Amino acid sequence: MNAEQQRLEENREPHQPWYRWGSYLSDRQWGTVREDYSPDGSAWDYFPHDHARSRVYRWGEDGLGGWCDRHSQLCFSLAVWNGRDPILKERLFGLTNGQGNHGEDVKEYYFYLDNTPTHSYMRWLYKYPQQEFPYTQLVEENAHRQKDRPEFELLDTGVFDDNRYFDVVAEYAKG
Repeated sequence: MNAEQQRLEENREPHQPWYRWGSYLSDRQWGTVREDYSPDGSAWDYFPHDHARSRVYRWGEDGLGGWCDRHSQLCFSLAVWNGRDPILKERLFGLTNGQGNHGEDVKEYYFYLDNTPTHSYMRWLYKYPQQEFPYTQLVEENAHRQKDRPEFELLDTGVFDDNRYFDVVAEYAKG
């Protein structure tokens, strides 16, 4: 039995709670039906990204490379700032169904590099532009495009030209 199989087996015992926390935090939750208090059921319009960066959720949370306990009572994630954005980068940005020419879509580049079944080890990578993040440009350009045209992506904005970005790596290991 290898170490990871042993940890999975130990999880069944109350004195070794490997699953007490792990990579359970949502990548993107803002605007979901769980946070919809609108009178007409339009969750995305009721809770747009501009609100998500300033409000706390009642039923859950999301974040950059985050983790939480198994009941989502303690949530932890990264906040970064490139020195140019008007806000801290705490959540992934994306378009709502009404904003994108191909529906709802995250406009970020992030990658899960490694993770064990018990979350005893996790590694995550985020590509953060050194220039101001082009929130407005992404919304406006995608709003002008018809469905027969490709989506306007973060890479299309030019913020990654000349490799001008930060590699933000989050690495977690349980003792």
